Amino acid sequence: MASPQDWVTQDWDPTTWTDETWPIAACLHGFAQVTREGTAFHDAPAEVWDDVFAQIAAAGFSLAELADSHIRPADLERSRRDELFAIAAAHGIGIPSVHLQRKSVIQPGHEEDNLAYAHRTIDAAAEWGMQVFSTGLHQPFTEAQRKALWFWTAPGPKDPDDPEVWDAAVKRLRELGEHAASVGLPMALELYEDTYLGTADSAVRLVEEIGLDTVGLNADVANLIRLHRPVEDWRELFAKTLPYTNYLHVKNYTRDEAGDGSWATSAPSTMETGLINYRQVLRDAVADGFRGIVMTEQYGGDSLGVCATNQQYIRSVLATSVVGATKQGATR
Repeated sequence: MASPQDWVTQDWDPTTWTDETWPIAACLHGFAQVTREGTAFHDAPAEVWDDVFAQIAAAGFSLAELADSHIRPADLERSRRDELFAIAAAHGIGIPSVHLQRKSVIQPGHEEDNLAYAHRTIDAAAEWGMQVFSTGLHQPFTEAQRKALWFWTAPGPKDPDDPEVWDAAVKRLRELGEHAASVGLPMALELYEDTYLGTADSAVRLVEEIGLDTVGLNADVANLIRLHRPVEDWRELFAKTLPYTNYLHVKNYTRDEAGDGSWATSAPSTMETGLINYRQVLRDAVADGFRGIVMTEQYGGDSLGVCATNQQYIRSVLATSVVGATKQGATR
């Protein structure tokens, strides 16, 4: 059955990607989840969606990740889905991935509902012609996080040190991974603090215990280095997780900390100016075989504008990587 966006995916062959064609997507963080009139973005009129995709296209993007914070594919009526894709296509925008967030399959009291919602989202993603299903184990914000200037500076939910809960996470995520694989989708699990995906070793162990080749990591290391507390070295985080990475959220933060670990602070930055050296990360990832979508993120300020700057930076790095060398007929 043809998907609503076959026009986007017909040439989806990673072996042919170059620095100019590598799929780099924009996030929707810069757009309000509720319109000025009080309507949820999910239910917004066509002109609201049209304005958003027009801005994404004007910023130089041809792809956008659909986070369920803005639109829930599993809950969108077919007529509205078709309207969404028609609007996106009119601006030359494809939607290659969905990111399901804050619906952990081990969230106390919501395990079964969240699991069922994830299954419905996978079916929708496949029907919509997407290429990746991304999720994680992060839970809804606490009241303290909602009140904080930056949510990562306030305490959030924590996955328990409980073998039974760990085993439940493995079982349910394996179930989702099998479902996703059955409809042709890889599943990516996002690194996130205080979850079973909150350290490199724990994230790798989780993927290995799930035991499916189609389930990997979304190695969003920046989620961890922004914390105002001692953190793992970003080099070690990437070294351990990139071999398992099949989808990649990228953003960066400046970071300063005391030598004795007594304090730390961070703030959003461009990819080029933050703590993580993404020139090294991207070159190493591509050289070691990573062939996945890169999704640009940013919190605060002109999110879309920073993402556009980051896309230019990413392509400049790829131009001198293995991809660029291959395009020019050279060998590494």
